[in-house]
Amino acid sequence: MNPSSQAIKVALTIAGADGSGGAGVQADLKTFQALGVYGVSAVTAVTVQNTQRVYAVQEIDPQIVHDQIACLFEDMAVHGVKIGMVASTGIIHAVARALSQVACPPVVLDPVMVSSSGYDLLKPDARQAMIEQLLPLAAVVTPNIPEAEALTGGTISNPEQMKAAARRIAELGAGKVVVTGGHLTGDQATDILYDGRSFLRLDAPRLNVPTPHGTGCTFSAAIAAFLAKGAEFHDAVRQAKRYVTGAIAHCLPIGKGRGPTHHFYDLYAKARIDRKM
Repeated sequence: MNPSSQAIKVALTIAGADGSGGAGVQADLKTFQALGVYGVSAVTAVTVQNTQRVYAVQEIDPQIVHDQIACLFEDMAVHGVKIGMVASTGIIHAVARALSQVACPPVVLDPVMVSSSGYDLLKPDARQAMIEQLLPLAAVVTPNIPEAEALTGGTISNPEQMKAAARRIAELGAGKVVVTGGHLTGDQATDILYDGRSFLRLDAPRLNVPTPHGTGCTFSAAIAAFLAKGAEFHDAVRQAKRYVTGAIAHCLPIGKGRGPTHHFYDLYAKARIDRKM
């Protein structure tokens, strides 16, 4: 089959594996499938984790990471890319090298740095490598508040400071920026979009549920999926926010810690499947 004749769009996730299924590669692939995109993956690390915490990380050899990406592009048309956990300078360099060698589709960079349980997922000496090598490749960067603070060296406690951080991250080389505001308090969950010229604020009611596992991964993967299907930036983010809000509202009561988002909540509803069964 001629790859250019593919009817279904393909999105690639480059990220770490989460055995509990709530974040990382597993969450990304579920998100792609839920949104009508065929998902493929390049695994950058294997993590020992469950819904409670990350216990350990084993990185994949950088050349293997590079080759996973290269062989997929050799075989099929890839319409969108999401980059998640890239823990070290070696892996960052391998990802940047692989993507620079192909006709790269839109890239969504989720600058994963620390797990929700406090485990460092990006080595301190790799932060500058991410800024220098991956930000310029990214069509969209999706930091949460702590990640935006780490990238800019500032403090963020309100939407105006989110705007300043978004502008600064764009100046570091990113194409467009979405600073997510889930870590702030208030009745609204506010995200700030910056397209390099103007800002757009997206609000959604803050849900009265425990924050589930893997929301950042799911959100960035959803943006990548909608971009792969041809949506423009603002529309892709709007649709992704709508999707992740629903996935959070229907989070699954699995595990002893922060349960996962429900990636297939809409499909379950249409099939009349009770998520608690």
